[in-house]
Amino acid sequence: MTRSRHSYQPRLGHGLPHDPLNAIIGPRPIGWISSQSASGERNLAPYSFFNCFNYKPPVIGFSSQGWKDSVANIAETREFVWNLATRELAVPMNESSASVPHGEDEFALAGLTPVPATQVNVSMVAESPVNFECRLTQLIQLEDAAGEKLQQWMVLGEVVAVHIDNDLLEAGIYQTAKANPILRAGGPSAYYAISDELRFDLMRPDARKPG
Repeated sequence: MTRSRHSYQPRLGHGLPHDPLNAIIGPRPIGWISSQSASGERNLAPYSFFNCFNYKPPVIGFSSQGWKDSVANIAETREFVWNLATRELAVPMNESSASVPHGEDEFALAGLTPVPATQVNVSMVAESPVNFECRLTQLIQLEDAAGEKLQQWMVLGEVVAVHIDNDLLEAGIYQTAKANPILRAGGPSAYYAISDELRFDLMRPDARKPG
């Protein structure tokens, strides 16, 4: 099958109106990360480079372009919380992404309620239906293929406590679509939601083998 393709080398530029990378690798879950400095200053910020990387123990991570307050706080205290961003919380989540002076509380800026975590000294977003309390496992400065350091830091943390609203559990099974999570897409403003109408199921080949 012959396809007409746009091809490029990223280091030479993409030649398009907007870099397509974020749109191709997407939609992406949002790392809505709360942290706290050693002196007690709260911080809350969303990161679109985020995911889960291990089951047992559960390890999640996000990547920050630049040494931002979130990274600085986590490097200092080795603790953070991930808060699920939902459609109902899209506007305050976006408000928490504003570039504000160091030390300004994004919880207050976005009109959100901070509640203490149980295992780490970080505030959780009370309005979020799911929160993961985390302890830092690795803080990695990314490099390019030539070994040059990038101004990009990846933060990995072990999930040490999980909080889930009970109405998202049906017969003990978490209902992904019912939580109404939002996902980041490409361009300056695109987000997506998910729904049960778009769900489909596939069994892994190993799971189909008898016995």
